[in-house]
Amino acid sequence: MTWWHAVIILIAGIWSGAINSVVGSGTLVTFPVLVALGYPPLTATTSNAIGVAPGSISGAIGYRRELTGFWPQVARLSVASFFGAICGTILLLSLPTKAFESFLPVLVGLAVALVIVQPKVSRWITKRREADGVEETDHRKITPLLLFFTFLIGIYGGYFTAAQGVLMMAVMGMMLSEPLQRLNGTRNVLSALVNVVAGTIYALNAPISWPVAAILAVGSTLGGQLGAKIGLKLKPAMLRGVIVVVGVGAMVQLATK
Repeated sequence: MTWWHAVIILIAGIWSGAINSVVGSGTLVTFPVLVALGYPPLTATTSNAIGVAPGSISGAIGYRRELTGFWPQVARLSVASFFGAICGTILLLSLPTKAFESFLPVLVGLAVALVIVQPKVSRWITKRREADGVEETDHRKITPLLLFFTFLIGIYGGYFTAAQGVLMMAVMGMMLSEPLQRLNGTRNVLSALVNVVAGTIYALNAPISWPVAAILAVGSTLGGQLGAKIGLKLKPAMLRGVIVVVGVGAMVQLATK
């Protein structure tokens, strides 16, 4: 690894950590950067999962106050995410590398599409919060259907981490009448759990570039801490615009390899 590769990866990690804490989908920055620098898609995915895990944990810690009194519900959802992440990583490690690479353009395209529709999802959730209120006695009920969808999202996150947070917000917004900040805090916890589980399994069973993972870990942790400040200065549309441009570029690159 050259010094300028390391600098680019560090910057991508910081940017990814900041994006994850504000709107999610930071993997759509780090993954294309790693592929563009010549890392195989599988190595880029596994190294990225390990590298962004500290940033996810940092973001989850930052939302701990928003989750006061809601931890029993978070714990139940975490069980579904935990087992989903295990299934997703097993799926990634079991399928041939060529199969994974053939799926990648579709997965990246799906992630980009989710980022594009995220503002509409957020507006819909906000309207639902206003219509339902948050005082209802059953608004914290974790239904089997919500657990099932959380499990499925965990599988997706274990297989390919990009935009799993958008999926989480959409599902929880439809099935829980909670304030947006609490939902976002829950998203951070579940994303951190999926990334840690996937990263641990990858570390033991998959090809990893440890220098890349270490640099991303430093960058994503710094980015997670700076995310709130950056989010106050930059419009979310600008952040999403960067994600979409980078994601589309990655999708084209992967499709034409």
